[in-house]
Amino acid sequence: MEMYTLTSVKQLLLNNIEVEILCIKGSTLDNEAKLSSIITHSISSDSYFNPTGIFRIMQILNKENFDLIHTQASRDLWLLVPALKLAGSKIPLVFTKQVGSFVVKRDLLHKIIYKRVSLAFAISEVIKKNMIDTTPLLPEKIRLLYNCIDINKFNPANARRMEIRNEFSVDKSDLLIGMMARFSPGKGHEEFLGAAKMLKDTYNNLKFMIVGKASYGEEDYEREIKDLAAKSGLTNVIFTGFRKDTSDVLSAMDIFVFPSHAEAFGIALIEAMAMELPTVSANADGVLDITVDGETGYLFENKNVHDLCDKISRLIKSGGDRAKFGIAGRNRVMDKFNIEKQTAEIIEIYSSLISKEI
Repeated sequence: MEMYTLTSVKQLLLNNIEVEILCIKGSTLDNEAKLSSIITHSISSDSYFNPTGIFRIMQILNKENFDLIHTQASRDLWLLVPALKLAGSKIPLVFTKQVGSFVVKRDLLHKIIYKRVSLAFAISEVIKKNMIDTTPLLPEKIRLLYNCIDINKFNPANARRMEIRNEFSVDKSDLLIGMMARFSPGKGHEEFLGAAKMLKDTYNNLKFMIVGKASYGEEDYEREIKDLAAKSGLTNVIFTGFRKDTSDVLSAMDIFVFPSHAEAFGIALIEAMAMELPTVSANADGVLDITVDGETGYLFENKNVHDLCDKISRLIKSGGDRAKFGIAGRNRVMDKFNIEKQTAEIIEIYSSLISKEI
């Protein structure tokens, strides 16, 4: 989510929109934004009760002449709304809901906070429904706005497919089946390895790749998954660790699997589709906004290892389907999840809000 903020900001800057970033001091976003020479303001904490942070934001608002604020997390409203009130600022406040919540927010305090919101974006249909069900926002104040990617960066024509395959000793005759996710319960690593175990008994030309690393505090889970692979006798599984060259790593794959149990959206999935990979994804939540079953990839029954194995096997058997799904997937990303098109749309929305047309 942090890096998506930076990606969005860079796109706005390319369109001659002046943007400054407010973030947590020392965060990845703070460090990366400064490396990119983007004007950055930092506060020490994003806790709900943070008088120092509120006062710091008020000072920034009084010093600068901003036209609009857009935050990527609803919890930031508890800092921004009081700061805007203290600064006497009436500029539009927009926020994007990236993850769902089971907490109903219709008490008096939440009503006061959410009343200040000019417009809210949901990154998928399931998140839009969640916002309607749990927040005091009127439905007409909520819009669907998918997360998007740079299709020029994720372009198979520019990728180092063979270099990556050579790095991990993947032969030309091998089919490489991969997934990309941080090591965290619910991402579907167990199902991926379960399918790999079933498939290795039928096909002798398969290799499997897991891209990613554990977040802080989840290192034990990463060890458990690696132990599971070893106990399952899966000597053909490659653990790459964290990679920055995700477009290149994806290009090395032949089939991409997205087995997450519950995902608000699925950036890794659209990145894989942009790289013309056929996909197999769990039929849950935000994935349903992305995959067209039988056209860009296959959906499998969530958490069902046997169904996952069956859908992967269909793609293993049919090179024609792999190619067809790959092309259709990239076309869908170019149409629906292209950050250049989305940036033009959001600039138009910003302009309307600033001129009070919305």
